[in-house]
Amino acid sequence: MAQKKIRWGVLGAAGIADRRSIPGMMKSELAELVAVMEVDAALAERIRAKYGCKAAYTTDAALLADPDVDAVYIASPVAFHERQALACIAAKKPFLIEKPLALDAAAAQRVADAAAKAGVPAACGLMMRFGSWHLVLRDAIASGKLGTIVSAKAQFTCWYPDIPGAWRQAMATSGGGALMDMGVHCIDLIQELVGAKAETVAALSATRAFKYDVEDEATVLMRLADGTQATVEASFCVPDAAAAWRLEFAGTRGTAVASETIGQVDGGTVVVKLSDQGGYDAQQDKGAAGGTVEGPAAFGDMYAREFDSFSRSLLAGAPVEVPLADAVQVQRVVEAAYESARSGRFVKV
Repeated sequence: MAQKKIRWGVLGAAGIADRRSIPGMMKSELAELVAVMEVDAALAERIRAKYGCKAAYTTDAALLADPDVDAVYIASPVAFHERQALACIAAKKPFLIEKPLALDAAAAQRVADAAAKAGVPAACGLMMRFGSWHLVLRDAIASGKLGTIVSAKAQFTCWYPDIPGAWRQAMATSGGGALMDMGVHCIDLIQELVGAKAETVAALSATRAFKYDVEDEATVLMRLADGTQATVEASFCVPDAAAAWRLEFAGTRGTAVASETIGQVDGGTVVVKLSDQGGYDAQQDKGAAGGTVEGPAAFGDMYAREFDSFSRSLLAGAPVEVPLADAVQVQRVVEAAYESARSGRFVKV
């Protein structure tokens, strides 16, 4: 009988893995958690017991040597990503790796090239692609419902004050700040939903509210290959309770404004306005827009869909939905943005 589930091991099982990803995995119909790894033995055991899985390890090598582990989820700090991904490749273990793929685009490309050369399936954890509304909007845009997309905007923020020892607040261990940590999702969503990649970038970045050595806010202007002009705002300076996460698209037949669809929880609302306007109206009387875009039948769990997707690819021997090449390209956009912020010039991706 064919295998019905992929058995997963997790490298870096605390943090986002414990808060969101493993709970999502537990809801997946195609994934089963069998092993976790943390360098602190007591922490690893607590997480193992919490989810009732088989084994807890304190080293990458021990988890990768477990014959019951079919695939690996890498959720450790970014500074460990390249080493752990290459270890998975050496062990012939398919892996799903959190974003960003590595500390810089060159390292990310090394990982992608190594996985491709070894024939090891791998995907990146850009899980917001699996949000219910994002799937609806992607199809609506692809079908021409909004006409030709002319502009897109995304804003993703949080409150991230100075914390001694926080790896995301040091360039050496994070590779960047708000743009690298949160902006990557916005860049990826805009490119994925519009169906075009960024070609030219201009950006501003600063550290204004806090004292760490990565940016706590950034604004990026992108021109996509199809001509769409897009703006991304990422910030660590906005109190969580005051955040207004937004994703917007404007086209020649309508607009879609999404609120609270970006984030770690599947949900939010979308307001769509459609119109087949004829001639020029000097008064610009808006009137009532017609048409609609049907919303999701039900919200679910983005992380569960993410594990379902990769597990399904492994079970069927099919291409993954979020290939490493996409993550490498997003990281190149981020690096172009950083270069633009330093130089004050437009930068080609």
